[in-house]
Amino acid sequence: MCAHNPPCPTAMAPDREAARPVAHRPEQGWSLLCNGVLLFEDTGELLPDGRIVAPHRPLALTVGSAA
Repeated sequence: MCAHNPPCPTAMAPDREAARPVAHRPEQGWSLLCNGVLLFEDTGELLPDGRIVAPHRPLALTVGSAA
């Protein structure tokens, strides 16, 4: 699917999110990558074969107050 040189990572590669976007709809919260992955702004993904990858953004660190 990717015509870039060097080619972008495939949809099954661990670094699939590094593929270039071919469509971006920030008002709807998603981007379509050239490898066919639909990437959502919450970091969830829909793979071309229909599998879902749950959001995986890092948790925010909370700073507690010292007593």
